[in-house]
Amino acid sequence: MLSKLKDALLGGPKNVLDPHVHHALALVALLAWIGLGADGLSSSSYGPEEAFLNLGGHYHLALYLMVAMVGTVFLISGSYAQIIELFPTGGGGYLVGTKLLGPAAGVVSGSALVIDYVLTIAMSTAAGVEAIFSFLPPGLQPLKLPTEFLVLAFLTGLNLRGVKESILVLAPIFFGFVLTHLPLILFGVFRHSSALPTLMADTVADTHQAVAELGVFGVIVVFLRAFSLGGGTYTGIEAVSNSTDILREPRVQTGKRTMLYMAISLSFTAGGILLCYLLNGTTHEPGRTLNASLWSQLVGHWTVGGFPLGLALVAFTLLTEGALLFVAVQAGFTAGPRTLAAMGVDEWVPKRMAHLSERLVIQNGVIAMGVAAALVLAYTLGQIKVLVVMYSINVFMTFTLSQLGLVRHWWQVRAEGGHWRRRMIIAMTGTLVTAT
Repeated sequence: MLSKLKDALLGGPKNVLDPHVHHALALVALLAWIGLGADGLSSSSYGPEEAFLNLGGHYHLALYLMVAMVGTVFLISGSYAQIIELFPTGGGGYLVGTKLLGPAAGVVSGSALVIDYVLTIAMSTAAGVEAIFSFLPPGLQPLKLPTEFLVLAFLTGLNLRGVKESILVLAPIFFGFVLTHLPLILFGVFRHSSALPTLMADTVADTHQAVAELGVFGVIVVFLRAFSLGGGTYTGIEAVSNSTDILREPRVQTGKRTMLYMAISLSFTAGGILLCYLLNGTTHEPGRTLNASLWSQLVGHWTVGGFPLGLALVAFTLLTEGALLFVAVQAGFTAGPRTLAAMGVDEWVPKRMAHLSERLVIQNGVIAMGVAAALVLAYTLGQIKVLVVMYSINVFMTFTLSQLGLVRHWWQVRAEGGHWRRRMIIAMTGTLVTAT
Protein backbone atom coordinates (compact mmCIF):
# COMPACT_ATOMS: atom_id res chain seq x y z
CA MET A 1 0.00 0.00 0.00
CA LEU A 2 2.85 2.37 0.89
CA SER A 3 4.57 1.54 -2.40
CA LYS A 4 1.40 2.37 -4.37
CA LEU A 5 0.97 5.62 -2.44
CA LYS A 6 4.59 6.57 -3.17
CA ASP A 7 4.12 5.85 -6.90
CA ALA A 8 0.92 7.90 -6.94
CA LEU A 9 2.60 10.91 -5.29
CA LEU A 10 6.09 10.74 -6.82
CA GLY A 11 5.51 8.65 -9.97
CA GLY A 12 6.80 5.23 -10.94
CA PRO A 13 10.49 4.36 -11.38
CA LYS A 14 12.37 5.31 -14.56
CA ASN A 15 14.26 2.71 -16.58
CA VAL A 16 17.91 3.74 -16.31
CA LEU A 17 18.86 1.30 -19.11
CA ASP A 18 16.48 2.92 -21.61
CA PRO A 19 18.74 4.66 -24.22
CA HIS A 20 16.07 7.31 -24.78
CA VAL A 21 15.56 8.20 -21.11
CA HIS A 22 17.92 11.20 -21.12
CA HIS A 23 16.31 12.61 -24.26
CA ALA A 24 12.88 12.25 -22.65
CA LEU A 25 14.01 14.02 -19.46
CA ALA A 26 16.29 16.67 -21.02
CA LEU A 27 15.15 20.27 -21.39
CA VAL A 28 15.12 22.31 -24.59
CA ALA A 29 16.10 25.99 -24.26
CA LEU A 30 12.49 27.15 -23.80
CA LEU A 31 11.78 24.72 -20.93
CA ALA A 32 15.20 25.47 -19.40
CA TRP A 33 14.34 29.19 -19.56
CA ILE A 34 11.11 28.46 -17.66
CA GLY A 35 12.62 26.12 -15.08
CA LEU A 36 15.92 27.95 -14.52
CA GLY A 37 15.18 31.45 -15.83
CA ALA A 38 12.08 31.90 -13.68
CA ASP A 39 14.39 32.52 -10.71
CA GLY A 40 15.97 35.55 -12.37
CA LEU A 41 12.76 36.85 -13.96
CA SER A 42 10.73 36.53 -10.76
CA SER A 43 13.39 38.39 -8.77
CA SER A 44 12.05 41.53 -10.45
CA SER A 45 9.26 41.20 -7.85
CA TYR A 46 11.62 42.12 -4.99
CA GLY A 47 15.09 43.05 -6.35
CA PRO A 48 14.21 46.43 -7.94
CA GLU A 49 11.99 47.27 -4.96
CA GLU A 50 14.78 46.73 -2.42
CA ALA A 51 17.19 48.76 -4.56
CA PHE A 52 14.71 51.61 -5.14
CA LEU A 53 13.63 51.95 -1.49
CA ASN A 54 17.26 52.17 -0.33
CA LEU A 55 18.14 55.23 -2.46
CA GLY A 56 17.61 57.44 0.59
CA GLY A 57 14.85 59.50 -1.01
CA HIS A 58 17.03 60.49 -4.00
CA TYR A 59 14.89 58.47 -6.38
CA HIS A 60 16.30 59.95 -9.58
CA LEU A 61 19.44 57.92 -8.88
CA ALA A 62 17.23 55.04 -10.03
CA LEU A 63 18.05 55.99 -13.62
CA TYR A 64 21.74 55.25 -13.01
CA LEU A 65 20.69 52.16 -11.07
CA MET A 66 18.67 50.91 -14.05
CA VAL A 67 21.67 51.27 -16.37
CA ALA A 68 23.93 49.53 -13.83
CA MET A 69 21.42 46.73 -13.33
CA VAL A 70 20.98 46.02 -17.05
CA GLY A 71 24.74 46.20 -17.64
CA THR A 72 25.42 43.83 -14.73
CA VAL A 73 22.90 41.28 -16.02
CA PHE A 74 24.61 41.14 -19.42
CA LEU A 75 28.11 41.15 -17.87
CA ILE A 76 27.37 38.17 -15.62
CA SER A 77 25.47 36.38 -18.40
CA GLY A 78 28.46 36.85 -20.72
CA SER A 79 30.79 35.36 -18.13
CA TYR A 80 28.53 32.38 -17.44
CA ALA A 81 28.15 31.69 -21.16
CA GLN A 82 31.95 31.21 -21.11
CA ILE A 83 31.61 28.84 -18.13
CA ILE A 84 29.05 26.74 -20.04
CA GLU A 85 31.51 26.53 -22.95
CA LEU A 86 34.45 25.54 -20.73
CA PHE A 87 32.50 23.17 -18.44
CA PRO A 88 29.67 21.67 -20.51
CA THR A 89 29.08 18.83 -18.03
CA GLY A 90 27.79 21.21 -15.31
CA GLY A 91 29.07 22.03 -11.84
CA GLY A 92 29.01 25.79 -12.38
CA GLY A 93 30.73 27.98 -9.80
CA TYR A 94 31.89 25.03 -7.69
CA LEU A 95 33.67 23.30 -10.56
CA VAL A 96 35.06 26.60 -11.91
CA GLY A 97 36.47 27.54 -8.51
CA THR A 98 37.96 24.08 -7.96
CA LYS A 99 39.53 23.67 -11.41
CA LEU A 100 40.69 27.26 -11.99
CA LEU A 101 41.44 28.61 -8.49
CA GLY A 102 42.02 25.50 -6.35
CA PRO A 103 40.04 23.33 -3.89
CA ALA A 104 39.80 26.02 -1.19
CA ALA A 105 38.21 28.54 -3.54
CA GLY A 106 36.05 25.76 -4.95
CA VAL A 107 34.56 24.74 -1.61
CA VAL A 108 33.91 28.39 -0.66
CA SER A 109 32.19 28.98 -4.01
CA GLY A 110 30.26 25.71 -3.73
CA SER A 111 29.13 26.49 -0.18
CA ALA A 112 28.02 29.97 -1.25
CA LEU A 113 26.09 28.38 -4.12
CA VAL A 114 24.34 25.87 -1.87
CA ILE A 115 23.33 28.63 0.58
CA ASP A 116 22.30 30.76 -2.40
CA TYR A 117 19.95 28.03 -3.63
CA VAL A 118 18.51 27.42 -0.16
CA LEU A 119 17.82 31.16 0.01
CA THR A 120 16.43 31.08 -3.54
CA ILE A 121 13.82 28.62 -2.32
CA ALA A 122 13.13 30.49 0.93
CA MET A 123 13.15 33.96 -0.65
CA SER A 124 10.99 33.05 -3.63
CA THR A 125 8.47 31.28 -1.41
CA ALA A 126 8.27 34.23 1.01
CA ALA A 127 8.08 36.83 -1.77
CA GLY A 128 5.45 34.81 -3.65
CA VAL A 129 3.20 34.55 -0.62
CA GLU A 130 3.72 38.27 0.12
CA ALA A 131 2.73 39.22 -3.43
CA ILE A 132 -0.48 37.19 -3.17
CA PHE A 133 -1.30 38.56 0.31
CA SER A 134 -0.87 42.12 -1.07
CA PHE A 135 -4.41 41.96 -2.48
CA LEU A 136 -5.97 39.93 0.37
CA PRO A 137 -7.61 41.51 3.46
CA PRO A 138 -5.05 42.80 6.05
CA GLY A 139 -6.58 40.56 8.72
CA LEU A 140 -5.09 37.49 6.95
CA GLN A 141 -1.46 38.65 7.38
CA PRO A 142 -0.79 36.24 10.33
CA LEU A 143 -1.42 33.34 7.94
CA LYS A 144 1.53 34.23 5.70
CA LEU A 145 4.18 32.09 7.42
CA PRO A 146 2.00 28.92 7.66
CA THR A 147 1.12 29.42 3.97
CA GLU A 148 4.83 29.61 3.11
CA PHE A 149 5.45 26.24 4.80
CA LEU A 150 2.53 24.64 2.91
CA VAL A 151 3.77 25.97 -0.44
CA LEU A 152 7.32 24.78 0.33
CA ALA A 153 6.10 21.26 1.20
CA PHE A 154 4.08 21.07 -2.04
CA LEU A 155 7.02 22.21 -4.21
CA THR A 156 9.42 19.80 -2.50
CA GLY A 157 7.07 16.93 -3.28
CA LEU A 158 6.63 18.12 -6.86
CA ASN A 159 10.40 18.12 -7.41
CA LEU A 160 10.72 14.61 -6.05
CA ARG A 161 8.64 13.54 -9.07
CA GLY A 162 11.21 14.98 -11.49
CA VAL A 163 12.46 18.26 -12.97
CA LYS A 164 10.72 18.11 -16.34
CA GLU A 165 7.37 17.09 -14.87
CA SER A 166 7.44 19.97 -12.39
CA ILE A 167 8.38 22.50 -15.09
CA LEU A 168 5.60 21.37 -17.45
CA VAL A 169 3.05 21.76 -14.63
CA LEU A 170 4.26 25.30 -13.86
CA ALA A 171 4.83 26.54 -17.46
CA PRO A 172 1.39 28.26 -17.82
CA ILE A 173 2.21 30.39 -14.76
CA PHE A 174 5.46 31.55 -16.39
CA PHE A 175 3.73 32.65 -19.57
CA GLY A 176 0.94 34.29 -17.54
CA PHE A 177 3.60 36.42 -15.83
CA VAL A 178 5.17 37.42 -19.15
CA LEU A 179 1.81 38.28 -20.78
CA THR A 180 0.76 40.53 -17.87
CA HIS A 181 4.06 42.25 -17.04
CA LEU A 182 5.24 43.01 -20.58
CA PRO A 183 2.28 45.27 -21.51
CA LEU A 184 2.09 46.83 -18.02
CA ILE A 185 5.77 47.85 -18.07
CA LEU A 186 5.44 49.28 -21.58
CA PHE A 187 2.29 51.15 -20.55
CA GLY A 188 3.97 52.44 -17.37
CA VAL A 189 6.84 53.89 -19.40
CA PHE A 190 5.05 55.21 -22.49
CA ARG A 191 2.20 56.89 -20.60
CA HIS A 192 4.94 59.30 -19.48
CA SER A 193 6.57 59.59 -22.90
CA SER A 194 6.31 63.40 -22.75
CA ALA A 195 8.46 63.36 -19.58
CA LEU A 196 11.20 61.16 -21.04
CA PRO A 197 13.13 64.02 -22.75
CA THR A 198 13.42 65.89 -19.42
CA LEU A 199 14.16 62.80 -17.36
CA MET A 200 17.94 63.07 -17.75
CA ALA A 201 17.90 66.79 -16.85
CA ASP A 202 15.81 66.04 -13.74
CA THR A 203 18.18 63.23 -12.79
CA VAL A 204 21.24 65.49 -13.12
CA ALA A 205 19.54 68.17 -10.98
CA ASP A 206 18.61 65.58 -8.32
CA THR A 207 22.17 64.23 -8.40
CA HIS A 208 23.59 67.72 -7.75
CA GLN A 209 21.17 68.11 -4.84
CA ALA A 210 22.20 64.73 -3.42
CA VAL A 211 25.90 65.65 -3.71
CA ALA A 212 25.20 68.96 -1.94
CA GLU A 213 23.51 67.11 0.93
CA LEU A 214 25.70 64.01 1.24
CA GLY A 215 28.92 64.78 -0.63
CA VAL A 216 30.28 62.74 -3.53
CA PHE A 217 31.41 59.88 -1.27
CA GLY A 218 28.02 59.79 0.47
CA VAL A 219 26.16 59.53 -2.84
CA ILE A 220 28.47 56.71 -3.97
CA VAL A 221 27.83 54.81 -0.71
CA VAL A 222 24.04 55.25 -1.01
CA PHE A 223 24.13 54.12 -4.65
CA LEU A 224 26.33 51.06 -4.02
CA ARG A 225 24.26 50.03 -0.99
CA ALA A 226 21.06 50.21 -3.04
CA PHE A 227 22.76 48.35 -5.89
CA SER A 228 23.96 45.56 -3.60
CA LEU A 229 20.64 45.19 -1.75
CA GLY A 230 19.09 44.70 -5.18
CA GLY A 231 21.57 41.87 -5.72
CA GLY A 232 18.82 39.29 -5.54
CA THR A 233 17.90 40.49 -9.05
CA TYR A 234 20.92 38.71 -10.52
CA THR A 235 20.55 35.35 -8.87
CA GLY A 236 19.47 32.57 -11.19
CA ILE A 237 21.85 33.64 -13.95
CA GLU A 238 24.31 31.01 -12.72
CA ALA A 239 21.72 28.22 -12.54
CA VAL A 240 22.15 27.16 -16.19
CA SER A 241 25.89 26.52 -15.81
CA ASN A 242 25.16 24.28 -12.80
CA SER A 243 22.55 22.23 -14.63
CA THR A 244 23.84 21.66 -18.18
CA ASP A 245 23.53 17.90 -17.61
CA ILE A 246 19.73 18.21 -17.89
CA LEU A 247 19.84 20.24 -21.15
CA ARG A 248 19.03 18.83 -24.57
CA GLU A 249 22.02 18.15 -26.87
CA PRO A 250 23.98 20.05 -28.06
CA ARG A 251 24.26 21.23 -24.48
CA VAL A 252 26.56 24.21 -25.02
CA GLN A 253 24.32 25.77 -27.68
CA THR A 254 21.18 25.04 -25.63
CA GLY A 255 22.83 26.55 -22.55
CA LYS A 256 23.95 29.69 -24.37
CA ARG A 257 20.50 30.16 -25.91
CA THR A 258 18.93 29.80 -22.47
CA MET A 259 21.37 32.39 -21.09
CA LEU A 260 20.39 34.83 -23.85
CA TYR A 261 16.67 34.37 -23.10
CA MET A 262 17.36 34.95 -19.41
CA ALA A 263 19.50 38.06 -19.93
CA ILE A 264 17.02 39.79 -22.25
CA SER A 265 13.92 38.98 -20.18
CA LEU A 266 15.54 39.85 -16.83
CA SER A 267 17.14 43.12 -17.96
CA PHE A 268 13.89 44.29 -19.59
CA THR A 269 11.71 43.38 -16.60
CA ALA A 270 13.96 44.59 -13.77
CA GLY A 271 15.13 47.72 -15.62
CA GLY A 272 11.61 48.50 -16.85
CA ILE A 273 10.10 48.19 -13.36
CA LEU A 274 12.75 50.53 -11.91
CA LEU A 275 11.99 53.08 -14.63
CA CYS A 276 8.25 52.72 -13.94
CA TYR A 277 8.81 53.40 -10.22
CA LEU A 278 10.67 56.59 -11.11
CA LEU A 279 8.30 57.88 -13.80
CA ASN A 280 5.14 57.14 -11.81
CA GLY A 281 6.42 58.35 -8.43
CA THR A 282 5.58 55.04 -6.76
CA THR A 283 5.89 55.08 -2.95
CA HIS A 284 5.80 52.35 -0.30
CA GLU A 285 2.44 51.42 1.24
CA PRO A 286 2.32 49.29 4.43
CA GLY A 287 1.26 45.69 3.80
CA ARG A 288 1.80 45.93 0.03
CA THR A 289 4.73 45.30 -2.26
CA LEU A 290 5.99 48.23 -4.35
CA ASN A 291 4.91 46.35 -7.47
CA ALA A 292 1.37 46.07 -6.09
CA SER A 293 1.33 49.85 -5.59
CA LEU A 294 2.70 50.42 -9.10
CA TRP A 295 0.17 48.18 -10.87
CA SER A 296 -2.66 49.82 -8.89
CA GLN A 297 -1.40 53.26 -9.96
CA LEU A 298 -1.32 52.22 -13.60
CA VAL A 299 -4.61 50.35 -14.07
CA GLY A 300 -6.34 50.07 -10.68
CA HIS A 301 -8.88 52.78 -11.59
CA TRP A 302 -10.03 51.17 -14.87
CA THR A 303 -13.71 50.25 -15.08
CA VAL A 304 -15.83 48.81 -17.91
CA GLY A 305 -19.60 49.24 -17.52
CA GLY A 306 -19.25 49.51 -13.76
CA PHE A 307 -17.07 46.37 -13.55
CA PRO A 308 -13.72 47.09 -11.76
CA LEU A 309 -11.57 45.72 -14.59
CA GLY A 310 -8.45 47.44 -13.23
CA LEU A 311 -8.69 45.80 -9.81
CA ALA A 312 -9.22 42.41 -11.43
CA LEU A 313 -6.17 42.97 -13.65
CA VAL A 314 -4.04 44.04 -10.67
CA ALA A 315 -5.15 40.96 -8.71
CA PHE A 316 -4.38 38.64 -11.63
CA THR A 317 -0.98 40.28 -12.20
CA LEU A 318 -0.04 39.88 -8.53
CA LEU A 319 -1.31 36.30 -8.61
CA THR A 320 0.98 35.48 -11.58
CA GLU A 321 3.81 37.33 -9.84
CA GLY A 322 3.39 35.29 -6.68
CA ALA A 323 2.93 32.08 -8.63
CA LEU A 324 6.06 32.74 -10.73
CA LEU A 325 8.03 33.17 -7.54
CA PHE A 326 6.93 29.63 -6.71
CA VAL A 327 8.16 28.53 -10.16
CA ALA A 328 11.47 30.26 -9.33
CA VAL A 329 11.88 27.82 -6.47
CA GLN A 330 12.65 25.34 -9.30
CA ALA A 331 16.10 26.87 -9.77
CA GLY A 332 16.97 26.07 -6.16
CA PHE A 333 15.58 22.55 -6.37
CA THR A 334 17.20 21.93 -9.78
CA ALA A 335 20.67 23.46 -9.43
CA GLY A 336 21.12 23.16 -5.64
CA PRO A 337 21.08 19.34 -5.47
CA ARG A 338 23.42 19.22 -8.48
CA THR A 339 25.93 21.44 -6.68
CA LEU A 340 25.65 19.20 -3.61
CA ALA A 341 26.14 16.14 -5.84
CA ALA A 342 29.32 17.61 -7.35
CA MET A 343 30.61 18.40 -3.85
CA GLY A 344 29.61 14.90 -2.71
CA VAL A 345 31.76 13.29 -5.41
CA ASP A 346 34.74 15.25 -3.99
CA GLU A 347 33.69 14.26 -0.44
CA TRP A 348 33.01 17.77 0.87
CA VAL A 349 29.51 16.54 1.76
CA PRO A 350 28.21 12.94 2.18
CA LYS A 351 28.41 10.91 -1.05
CA ARG A 352 24.73 10.00 -0.75
CA MET A 353 24.01 13.56 -1.94
CA ALA A 354 25.01 12.35 -5.43
CA HIS A 355 22.69 9.29 -5.43
CA LEU A 356 19.72 9.13 -7.80
CA SER A 357 16.27 7.90 -6.85
CA GLU A 358 14.14 5.51 -8.95
CA ARG A 359 12.78 8.65 -10.67
CA LEU A 360 16.40 9.59 -11.58
CA VAL A 361 16.11 12.58 -9.23
CA ILE A 362 18.82 13.60 -6.73
CA GLN A 363 16.33 12.84 -3.98
CA ASN A 364 18.54 13.44 -0.92
CA GLY A 365 19.60 16.81 -2.31
CA VAL A 366 15.99 17.87 -2.97
CA ILE A 367 14.95 16.90 0.56
CA ALA A 368 18.01 18.62 2.07
CA MET A 369 17.26 21.85 0.19
CA GLY A 370 13.60 21.76 1.23
CA VAL A 371 14.37 21.17 4.92
CA ALA A 372 17.09 23.85 4.95
CA ALA A 373 14.75 26.38 3.30
CA ALA A 374 12.05 25.60 5.91
CA LEU A 375 14.57 26.25 8.71
CA VAL A 376 15.59 29.56 7.10
CA LEU A 377 11.94 30.64 6.82
CA ALA A 378 11.34 29.71 10.46
CA TYR A 379 14.46 31.58 11.62
CA THR A 380 13.77 34.77 9.64
CA LEU A 381 9.95 34.55 9.95
CA GLY A 382 9.89 34.99 6.17
CA GLN A 383 11.09 38.61 6.37
CA ILE A 384 12.32 39.60 2.91
CA LYS A 385 14.45 42.47 4.24
CA VAL A 386 16.47 39.94 6.26
CA LEU A 387 16.60 37.27 3.56
CA VAL A 388 17.75 39.67 0.82
CA VAL A 389 20.94 40.62 2.70
CA MET A 390 21.93 36.97 3.25
CA TYR A 391 20.99 36.31 -0.36
CA SER A 392 23.09 39.12 -1.87
CA ILE A 393 26.24 38.14 0.06
CA ASN A 394 26.21 34.58 -1.30
CA VAL A 395 25.20 35.60 -4.82
CA PHE A 396 28.08 38.05 -5.19
CA MET A 397 30.56 35.67 -3.51
CA THR A 398 30.06 32.89 -6.07
CA PHE A 399 29.85 35.36 -8.99
CA THR A 400 33.18 36.91 -7.98
CA LEU A 401 35.06 33.63 -7.51
CA SER A 402 33.70 32.15 -10.76
CA GLN A 403 34.64 35.19 -12.83
CA LEU A 404 38.03 35.50 -11.14
CA GLY A 405 38.68 31.90 -12.20
CA LEU A 406 37.81 32.86 -15.79
CA VAL A 407 40.23 35.81 -15.67
CA ARG A 408 43.02 33.50 -14.55
CA HIS A 409 42.11 30.90 -17.20
CA TRP A 410 42.15 33.35 -20.12
CA TRP A 411 45.44 34.85 -18.96
CA GLN A 412 47.02 31.40 -18.77
CA VAL A 413 45.89 30.40 -22.31
CA ARG A 414 46.62 33.78 -23.95
CA ALA A 415 49.55 32.28 -25.87
CA GLU A 416 47.13 29.99 -27.73
CA GLY A 417 45.50 32.95 -29.48
CA GLY A 418 41.78 33.09 -30.15
CA HIS A 419 39.42 35.57 -28.53
CA TRP A 420 41.03 35.41 -25.09
CA ARG A 421 41.45 39.20 -24.71
CA ARG A 422 37.76 40.08 -25.23
CA ARG A 423 36.62 37.25 -22.98
CA MET A 424 39.09 38.19 -20.25
CA ILE A 425 37.91 41.82 -20.32
CA ILE A 426 34.28 40.69 -19.87
CA ALA A 427 35.23 38.40 -16.96
CA MET A 428 37.52 40.99 -15.37
CA THR A 429 34.89 43.74 -15.54
CA GLY A 430 32.29 41.38 -14.07
CA THR A 431 34.72 40.40 -11.29
CA LEU A 432 35.33 44.05 -10.34
CA VAL A 433 31.59 44.85 -10.32
CA THR A 434 30.48 41.86 -8.22
CA ALA A 435 33.48 42.07 -5.85
CA THR A 436 32.76 45.76 -5.22
